[in-house]
Amino acid sequence: MSRFKREGDGATPVGRFELLYGYYRPDRGLRPRTRLPLKRLSKIDGWCDDADHPRYNRPVSLPFSASHEVMWREDRLYDIVLVLNCNMYPAVKGCGSAIFFHVAREDYRPTQGCVAVAPRDMRLILETVQAGDVVEIR
Repeated sequence: MSRFKREGDGATPVGRFELLYGYYRPDRGLRPRTRLPLKRLSKIDGWCDDADHPRYNRPVSLPFSASHEVMWREDRLYDIVLVLNCNMYPAVKGCGSAIFFHVAREDYRPTQGCVAVAPRDMRLILETVQAGDVVEIR
């Protein structure tokens, strides 16, 4: 955990972050029941993590020439992924990107700074949240 998040440090930022919207993999399950806006994830979805690019910490379409994260993952971590309002408005160069709330690995190994829960827990949480609700990390 860090109060001073930096791009690539692997730390989870401490703070209160609004839930903005999410994505789900339609090929790996039904759309979760929620009042949070959800988008169908596709193979062209990415997220810019290049601090020098104007699209830093924003969704992008692939292929994308700058450094980015591929959202369509084989490991199931982003089968459901929620976007937290962390370094988003405005995105401050180098202060962290792609801080998500997503599905955890089966063995709960650490993420690269995100928050993760079991798939069943994610679906239960989604039934109770809406855009603007806050996730507190401490």
